[in-house]
Amino acid sequence: MENERLRNAMLAARVDVEAIIRATNVDPKTVQRWLKGRIPHPRHRWKIAELLKEHEDFLWPKPDEDITSHARTSEVVAVYAHRSDLPAVVWWNLFVQAQKQIDLLGYAMQFLLEQHSHLEILLKEKAASGCKIRIALADPTCQAVQLRDEEEQLGGTLPALIQTTLFHLRDLHGCSGIEIGYHATSMYNSIFRFDNEMLVTPHLYGQHGAKAPLLYLRCLEQNGIFTTFAKHFETVWATTSPIT
Repeated sequence: MENERLRNAMLAARVDVEAIIRATNVDPKTVQRWLKGRIPHPRHRWKIAELLKEHEDFLWPKPDEDITSHARTSEVVAVYAHRSDLPAVVWWNLFVQAQKQIDLLGYAMQFLLEQHSHLEILLKEKAASGCKIRIALADPTCQAVQLRDEEEQLGGTLPALIQTTLFHLRDLHGCSGIEIGYHATSMYNSIFRFDNEMLVTPHLYGQHGAKAPLLYLRCLEQNGIFTTFAKHFETVWATTSPIT
């Protein structure tokens, strides 16, 4: 069985086979065997894990761990008690590293623009390079926004927060490869996808998004946790209406 964890980690770190060869001083066929599932010697595992900035146990699980088991939580890279605990640099790096797809789903998501003042410029550059970008914001006039505003005791300010986000994103309208839409669904999770990596914030009653837990996921199989949340995004996106 191919080692998809190793292959995805190489893609995320932008490390190719040649870099692995230089780090481990082995021949190309050996690296290909590792990608196909053979486990390297410990000294090679240490060097590769260090190069990819990954945990060795993540890249090469113990023999009794079943990567394809739905009962496993191996796709969960990390869990944070609060969304605000994830350093801003990690968010930025995920945006920078994404090459094919960026999907954002939430209410206002204003914190992203507050953390990264040049985010709209980066998204333009990504779209120009062929990255598909979809942003789903809550319709400020819908009942779901009104209910969420009341739950968080925001005093009627949530619609204004959404409008502020749209103001910051105004230069993205009409850009090829970028779609921005309104949804009116009851939000159970905010989702932020960057190719095969994803951040998910479960919504808690009465709690601001910054205080909600955050899951850091990585796609390892077709029917895993990552895919479940990806399908959730697609379902909500199908209900959106374009923002003009």
